[in-house]
Amino acid sequence: MKPLALLRAMRPHQWVKNVFVLAALFFALGEGGGLSSVAPDRVWRVFLAVAAFCLGSSAIYLVNDVMDVESDRQHPTKRHRPIAAGELGTVPALVVSVLCVLAALTLGWLASSTTGSVAPIVATYVSINFFYSLRLKHVVILDAFCIASGFILRVVAGGMAAGAPVSHWLLLCTLFLSLFLALCKRQAEINLLGENRGSHRKILLEYTPEFLNQVTVIVAACAIVCYSLYTVDDATAAKFGGTQLVWTVPFVVFGVFRYLLLVQTRGGGGSPSKVLLGGDVPFVINGLLWLVTVAGLLFFARG
Repeated sequence: MKPLALLRAMRPHQWVKNVFVLAALFFALGEGGGLSSVAPDRVWRVFLAVAAFCLGSSAIYLVNDVMDVESDRQHPTKRHRPIAAGELGTVPALVVSVLCVLAALTLGWLASSTTGSVAPIVATYVSINFFYSLRLKHVVILDAFCIASGFILRVVAGGMAAGAPVSHWLLLCTLFLSLFLALCKRQAEINLLGENRGSHRKILLEYTPEFLNQVTVIVAACAIVCYSLYTVDDATAAKFGGTQLVWTVPFVVFGVFRYLLLVQTRGGGGSPSKVLLGGDVPFVINGLLWLVTVAGLLFFARG
């Protein structure tokens, strides 16, 4: 077994998705005086939860690649994955997957706070994604909701580890944003494979470009509206000492528009992680500006 091939099969670049685990802690910084309100043990538990989801997601990627090895070999880009390319055997991959699940559950248990245990949330995430790999990814529309559930569970686990309440606005924004990313991924697959998309995965024949264009616009609008309403909500105003968070809405709108542009005209969207990790410079700069603006409001606006 080649260690580098195993590492590639675990897809560490996808771990960037687990930034959603940090969401509840990040927004909790505005409560009670910024950084001074966050004890080191809360931060430690949240990062343990992040590590748990990293290992849990890698376990699923290994299982998914074992199940899809034959179809991946027919795909123009997935055929280079270590298992499909013959660089990593299926048995070692499954053994490592089991070890990753056990380690993820252990880290989830260590990340638990007085609010509750993170381990059951990690177990739920792994279970949903296992059945997704086994069958649910072949059920049209439900496949997108399965992907979205993973992001929602990340947010909930982060709130549990931090001992911070997760607002309904955060859950709604996460739902619509993750559906947006999942549907954009399907659109990118159709754009890449064209008329031969059914040979890789039959479910892609049930999605049409017209349908995906319509639903991605709907969920994108829902995400923007939910975030905009969150910025002017009374609870948000009390947390930030005003409604100045509304000035971050343009960054969110630009990010959504830019991502749609990448999907529809530039062949992007197949891997959100690669976009976030620098695949599109304007998108990354916009995200950093949003982060800096929110952080400034959290740490300085309250004085």
